[in-house]
Amino acid sequence: MVDGSWTALGPKGDTIDGVKTWPGKRVGVHSVGDHTAIELIGKDRPGLLSEISAVLADLHFNVVGAEVWTHNRRIACVVYVNDDATCRAVDDPTRLSVMEEQLKNVLRGCEDDDKVARTSFSMGFTHVDRRLHQMLFADRDYEGGGTTTEADYPSSFKPKITIDHCEDKGYSAVSVMCKDRPKLMFDIVCTLTDMQYVVFHASISSDGPYASQEYFIRHMDGCTLDNEGEKERVIKCLEAAIRRRVSEGLSLELCAKDRVGLLSELTRVLREHGLSVTRAGVSTVGEQAMNVFYVRDASGKPVDMKTIEALRKEIGHTMMLNVKKEPSSAKTPEASGWAKTSFFFGSLFERQRSRYGIT
Repeated sequence: MVDGSWTALGPKGDTIDGVKTWPGKRVGVHSVGDHTAIELIGKDRPGLLSEISAVLADLHFNVVGAEVWTHNRRIACVVYVNDDATCRAVDDPTRLSVMEEQLKNVLRGCEDDDKVARTSFSMGFTHVDRRLHQMLFADRDYEGGGTTTEADYPSSFKPKITIDHCEDKGYSAVSVMCKDRPKLMFDIVCTLTDMQYVVFHASISSDGPYASQEYFIRHMDGCTLDNEGEKERVIKCLEAAIRRRVSEGLSLELCAKDRVGLLSELTRVLREHGLSVTRAGVSTVGEQAMNVFYVRDASGKPVDMKTIEALRKEIGHTMMLNVKKEPSSAKTPEASGWAKTSFFFGSLFERQRSRYGIT
């Protein structure tokens, strides 16, 4: 994040399938060839991504790309699949119906309420990050539903958000101070837009690891935030937007030759080693599949070094593996000993992603 400011980010953007976009700002979009996009949202639990991947593999769907977020015990996924034989998008209603029913059963788990799980299909491109924000916002993940612990979101990641009234200008000033990270401004603006607010001016700055952002907004009907209940809701929604992309603990970067069922195999191995996936990104470039999994121990404890060694022995001979300790207020990777067990193919991994424009 760098210092800067911009003005008049209003509601007059283009609309694609009900999603507002701005010309030239197709954030999070890249071509993955002919595919069907699947949107999934439901109650999160350990091993759920493995179960979803197994269903797709059993039904002969190949996963060519995916983005998975979890927050407040909810999971949202956008998964790109094609037929494992033809490598083309699947538009057979019967086949899609079977897939939808099985995925709903997996998401539903032991609960009979259809509201706990939803699926949908589309052809073409999806603004992935934008869509994930919309899905979780519509799911009201900002209201919680589970107990948030220090392991979920350490105090160093807790944003400080205040809302004041600028009487002379007729704006509401939303001030956000938190730990800086990539796409922070994008996440905040997406949420304000989804809540039907227009950003007229903004001031963005950073100081070391922390960011300070201020947005001058009005509702689309021209009103400011004068009601305390409305202010509280905006604060909760912005906190959720900031935290959805926060991942504490370990990230596993894996690069291997693509094949049908690879994602199912990887997530099964993670589950069998007691690791729970909190966020994931899957992409395919040519014949190479590149996967990033943010993981933690399924019991909530720090990941044990023996688990990483066992994981390396099981899959390290068939793919490139890079293990990283995600930054936090805790010890640095070198100080905590993680550097000794990291397998640094990461520079190659990053070069591949940059070369093909994958973010």
